[in-house]
This record gives sequence, C-alpha cells and structure tokens, in this order.
Amino acid sequence: MAFLKLTEQNVQGKTVLIRSDMNVPFKDGKISNDTRIRASLASIRYCLDNGASVIVMSHLGRPTEGEFHSEDDVAPVAAHLGSLLGKEVKVLNDWRENKPVLAAGEVAMLQNVRINKGEKKNDTELGQAYAALCDVFVNDAFGTAHRAQASTEAVARFAPVACAGVLLADELDALGKALKNPARPLVAIVAGSKVSTKLTILESLTDKVDQLIVGGGIANTFLLAQGKSIGKSLAEHDLVGESKKIMEKMAAKGGVVPLPSDVVVAKTFAADAEATVKSIDEVAEDDMILDIGPKSAAVLAEALNAAGTIVWNGPVGVFEFDAFAGGTEVLAKAIAESKAFSIAGGGDTLAAIAKFGVTEKISYISTGGGAFLEFLEGKTLPAVAVLEQRA
Repeated sequence: MAFLKLTEQNVQGKTVLIRSDMNVPFKDGKISNDTRIRASLASIRYCLDNGASVIVMSHLGRPTEGEFHSEDDVAPVAAHLGSLLGKEVKVLNDWRENKPVLAAGEVAMLQNVRINKGEKKNDTELGQAYAALCDVFVNDAFGTAHRAQASTEAVARFAPVACAGVLLADELDALGKALKNPARPLVAIVAGSKVSTKLTILESLTDKVDQLIVGGGIANTFLLAQGKSIGKSLAEHDLVGESKKIMEKMAAKGGVVPLPSDVVVAKTFAADAEATVKSIDEVAEDDMILDIGPKSAAVLAEALNAAGTIVWNGPVGVFEFDAFAGGTEVLAKAIAESKAFSIAGGGDTLAAIAKFGVTEKISYISTGGGAFLEFLEGKTLPAVAVLEQRA
C-alpha cells in the first residue's frame, strides 16, 4: 500500500484535523474503557510536539443525524482526552458558522460527527466543510476505515494533504505483514455464533491460510457438515453445504479445518449450568456445545505453537462463563507463548485477551472490528483507498 504517513509530514505551524475513533463505552455516565482514546494519542502528540494545532473529530454512539441529545455529546471524551494530554480540549459546536482559529499546541474537538447531516452518506459538501478546517487531514480511525463517510472519505478528497496517522499506518502495516507476505505456516482462527456473518471471510481465507480453525456456532455448523450430532447447539443448518465446500477446498490444497473431538456441553445456556466434557460422538439431543474440550484445545495449541503467523478473530467457546472458558484460555495462552507473529481483532477477542492476561504477548492487537474483518476478506477499505489515491 502506498499512502502518505503523518510522521513524514512537516506540520510546523499548521492546523491538523485528525479523524480518530474515540467511540468509547460508558457505564453510569462515565467512560468505562478509554483504550480507544489512548490509542489515538500518538498522532495527536506527534502534531503537538512538532508545532501544530490539532482538531480532533470522532463519532460517539449511534445518534440520529440532525438531532442532538445529551448522550451524544463528546464533552466527556474531550475532557478525558484533555486530562491525558495535560491541557484543555474545547468542544466546537458551531465550527461551520465560526471557523476555529487555534494557536500551535492547542487541541479542540468537533462535536460528534454522526450528528451532522450527510455524514453517513459521505456528503461532498460536508466533506469540503471538514477539509476547510485544516492544512493537513489525518485519518487515524482504522475502526471506521471500511465505511465511506464524510469524515473518513470525502474529507480526504478535499483536504490540502491527506495522510494516515500513526495508529492507522501501524494497523495496515501489521495486517499486511500477517496476510500479504506471512511467515508460514499461516493459521487463522475464525469463531463466532454464525457462519453467515463470516462466510465470505472463511471463503477468502481458504486461499491464504495453511490451517483454518473455526469455533463457536461456526464450528457446530462444520460438525454438522461432518455428519456429527450437535444436540440443540447453535448452528446454521442451511449453511452445511457451504461449510463442506470450505473443508473440501482446504483439503484440496493440503490444508485442514480441525474440528473438536471432545466438547464441553450443558443442558442450559447459563453461567451456573453444569459443564460436562464429552466425546463429540456422545453429544445428546438435549446437550448444548458451549466450548471445545481439553483434548481438542491441546491439539489446536500444538498447531499454534508451530505457526509462523496467527490471525485471530473470535473466541472458541462461551468464555464469558468461566465453566466454558477453558478452550479459549488454552488458545489465548498458546498464541501468547508462540514465536509466531500474531494479530488479533474483534471486540470479543480483545475481551478474551484481557480476561486471560495475555495482552502484552500478542504481537499486534487491532482496534478495528468490521474493518479488521473486511481486510481479512480482501475487501478495499474506502477510507484507505482515498489515501492511496492522494499519495
């Protein structure tokens, strides 16, 4: 990929507009996890350290365009950002009527971009209005790179200079390393509740990987394709044929989709449900498969230990319930201990990484959910494509 990088730009005396992803969660009115804000600091600090003024813009929640409600206000985010930077960060509510003029070293934040009419439809006029605020536009929001919106795509077309921020550039470099020229064997873990939501990813990865590990409801559908009984476990019966094709395609290239030989089952879906380890051939009609068994986890751990590159998206069991977290924990620790270059992405995956204390041992943790998945599919990310066009 050829695109300009912020760290290659002279920003002295310039106003830099940074599209960050500071869409943080709240609990009881307070920010409950500031990971995304902290991940955005590198680009902001680069600009401040090099004599620029900075305007940050981000979305927050899912507001209705043209309507402002108190829960949509980015003021708490701006205040937290200010505390991390050690300076005030004002929220600009009337930036279209009164173009902000900032001195070098000052930071401000636009009000929630998704309140602006035309944001989601990638409105040209709105993109031009964003671009008029700056000398340099920086996209540092990998989590929204798969969306062509006014604050991610249109603005990049009209800004005097458009480049990738530190976080976005790092994401693209890491993903490129994992998929474009990976150390072999390349092992991918794709897990989740439904094959349908990740079918195109699975199909795409069969062309790239040496081993494809599936988990969760996806694995159950693949087990059905093998003719196994899965009781009342979550699965998609209408996608058994597609699952067979994926396994056949992997087999034709000498690869494999390893499925569990033992599983952890329960009669109900609950944290306090009794967990029982069974051979896959012993699953009863009223059993629900909620995790892979210890034997299966050990087999997968060996494969991960021998990998050159690991791409991980999705836990292999209901890890939120401790009784059904064992499989995901074994895999998480195997990835952490492997010498392979590992990259992980997706909200549940990051939650599992945090739960099992292996955050520091994963080579790269992607901040993107949908963008991470679409990159794995081989799709063009609109907000990245425009940066390549401007390079």
